Amino acid sequence: MDTSREIVFYKHYFENFFEPLPRKLKDKIDEVLFMITIIERIPTKFFKSIEDVKGLFEIRIEYESNIYRIFCCFDKGNLVILFNGFQKKTQKIT
Repeated sequence: MDTSREIVFYKHYFENFFEPLPRKLKDKIDEVLFMITIIERIPTKFFKSIEDVKGLFEIRIEYESNIYRIFCCFDKGNLVILFNGFQKKTQKIT
């Protein structure tokens, strides 16, 4: 399997979000990130453009009835840069 995208972290923000998470949730995030590296067209269930901000995307992860979001963008189409993540607690992002 050839990897079509590379994932990098912007500074330490994503690592600070990721590190304290439970092991099973980390595994789920790793699965979704791996999928992003190998699938040409990522399903919108996992990956979606943020409507009001051009070039900004969110990686969406559901785990044990919780929803997690990771903000990212593309650089030259093959490099995915992860910024930060959070647990979504309401229907609206403010």
